[in-house]
Amino acid sequence: MKPLSDKLVAQLREEMQVPDLSGTRYKILRYLARGGMGSVWLAEDTVLNRRIALKVLDVAAPAGAFEERLLQEARILALLEHPGIVPVHDAGTLADGRTFYCMKYVEGETLRQHVSGRSLPEKLRLLERIAEPLEFAHARGFIHRDLKPENIMIGAFGEVLVMDWGLARICGSHGIRGEDKSGDMPSTLHAPPKATGEGSVLGTPGYMAPEQGGGGAVDKRADIFSLGAILWFMMTGSLPGEPSAAAIPRPLRGICDKAMAADPSGRYCTVKEMIADLSRYLNGSPVEAFAENFFERAMRIYRRHRTAVVLIAAYLFMRLLFIVMSRR
Repeated sequence: MKPLSDKLVAQLREEMQVPDLSGTRYKILRYLARGGMGSVWLAEDTVLNRRIALKVLDVAAPAGAFEERLLQEARILALLEHPGIVPVHDAGTLADGRTFYCMKYVEGETLRQHVSGRSLPEKLRLLERIAEPLEFAHARGFIHRDLKPENIMIGAFGEVLVMDWGLARICGSHGIRGEDKSGDMPSTLHAPPKATGEGSVLGTPGYMAPEQGGGGAVDKRADIFSLGAILWFMMTGSLPGEPSAAAIPRPLRGICDKAMAADPSGRYCTVKEMIADLSRYLNGSPVEAFAENFFERAMRIYRRHRTAVVLIAAYLFMRLLFIVMSRR
């Protein structure tokens, strides 16, 4: 008997996981992707005649903790109404007993796909737009904890959306430690039961702040670390510490280094502070995270006022030429 190929096995597994949407307004169109807790499907809302993304818990996932984690993600998305955060439309339990929620279907590409071939100013402006929903979430006490290029979508019309808030938590004044402290939560949310082992690591290596893997207190500065790692990736195409042929301008390297400081106290305190430094670089102003030398300062001023410098230099040259010619 001929063994099944890996591709066919994966296809059969997907078909076995097709959610039972009987009794709902949704109709499955096709499989999209899978995450840590379940799968994401493209579906049609038959009442409003629009396509939506349906996130469904795996059949094999343990009951209780994972169900609550998925619903918690949906509740967080429902509270974070921002153009840069994908909106959630519905949540509940399907006929087959699986927990689900549906959200806007985003057509586009991930940041990893989108950033290739972009100019430096385009990349930096893009990071500013990524920071907007993050700053919005932080102002409401939420931290994402899993920022990475794959979790940022660029829509067909250039819209920027921060996705996958499955590891998001509410952060109190003292942060959260592991899965145990959840801060001051609105009445619509509560701390979910533990779905992972004590001391387990939640996040993506390379983009995850050191304290997320070391059991330390985690606050919004963990997201700032991830934002710095994303900036590094956008500049080099690789993770910090990996070999790269691309060179980062020294002021931007300073911004990355401060955002990704091993000690959270050495990082920017807020996303707004980091983006302000980024804007200074774009505007030709000195960057607070980088101490420039005299030559670098002179070159920065020249680049910022290039037209004026050229005109003054031309005037002085013509003036000098006039003086020399008049003495002959």
